[in-house]
Parts: sequence; C-alpha cells; structure tokens
Amino acid sequence: MTTPVSSIGPTPAAAGGGDGGLRKAAEAFEAVILRQLLASMRQGKLGDDIFGSSATDNFREMADAKTADSIAAMRQFGIADMVERQFRGVAAGGPSGLGGGVQ
Repeated sequence: MTTPVSSIGPTPAAAGGGDGGLRKAAEAFEAVILRQLLASMRQGKLGDDIFGSSATDNFREMADAKTADSIAAMRQFGIADMVERQFRGVAAGGPSGLGGGVQ
C-alpha cells in the first residue's frame, strides 16, 4: 500500500536540518563557471597547434573539466561560497539580495 504524500514528514533539508546538497551544488556551479573561463582562455591562442586534432581537443576539454572540478573543490575563488551564502539566506527566509532593490 502506498503512503499519501501529505502524511510523509518533511525531509531534513526541508526542515532546515541539513544542507540538502547546497554545498555540492554551489561547487558544481563554480566548476561550470571555471570550465567556461578555461575554454575562453583556450580560444585566445596565438598560433596554430602543430599537433592539433579533434582527439587532442577532446582530451584538453576533459583535462580542463577535471581541473575546473579540482579548483572548485578547493573553494579558492569564492564563487561557491557566495552562492551557498545567498541561497542559505533564501532558505532561511532572510534578506537574499535577489530583488536588486535599494537597502
């Protein structure tokens, strides 16, 4: 027999008793930003690559993705920290700064 949705208690994340993956999501967002940054830097090359091929490009993209994930995990840029802080304020019902109004 199935349990009605209304009788199921709130999850720890919804009840405020856990981060609900917010930290992980913020790091993933920072990794996406860093991947885009690395891709933009790769486009600014000064000359043709003598060993260039589509396979080399694919491996560079994979290496850049791994590098971006590693940098995001170190949390040195602060993007993940800002995103996490902002969304924790939204989840707690505090001022979020998302409205863009004058305070």
